[in-house]
Amino acid sequence: MSNSYTTLWTNDLCRELERSGYTGQRLTMLFGGPHQSLPSFQRAGVQPGDRIYPVRVHRTRLHVLGMLEVAHIVPYENAGSVLPDDDYVKLLDWRPLKTGCVTEVLVGPPGAPLTFDAVVPGDLLERLTFTSRRGERLLKYVEDGRLIRSVSLQGIYRLAADSAEELDQLVRRDGPSGGADEVR
Repeated sequence: MSNSYTTLWTNDLCRELERSGYTGQRLTMLFGGPHQSLPSFQRAGVQPGDRIYPVRVHRTRLHVLGMLEVAHIVPYENAGSVLPDDDYVKLLDWRPLKTGCVTEVLVGPPGAPLTFDAVVPGDLLERLTFTSRRGERLLKYVEDGRLIRSVSLQGIYRLAADSAEELDQLVRRDGPSGGADEVR
């Protein structure tokens, strides 16, 4: 069974991606590493078939930015020799995501289009649930449908199935093309 995860992107990265014209492009790569600023997807338990939802916290609102379904995970040091030419070109296209010490590359088919205006509604924010070996937990620091602090999102966290489904619906509904199923 596949799982779904969130990964928190900084507002600086989001502004850079917006400025550089990435809005509407479909995610095909993500990068992981050993540090809090670029956490390891493998250490978080991500496997091929899992979905990754990059998120951003901006002005007490949680934004879901897109989605990537992981086809395979490649050590960054081997990416040039392991990835087919088409995927290697995508690696170069997504270079703004390569911050810090990169150790792994997540590759997938084109996912949901990148958008910066899909706000998670307050009622969903209040029931957004994550799961781990220790059990389930609600997102912390939510008050009156607003996210007061982003600390409980820093890292890579597995979503409970219901929450993953709701984020997926939000990404597909609010994408710039009107839905992630449409091919560009």
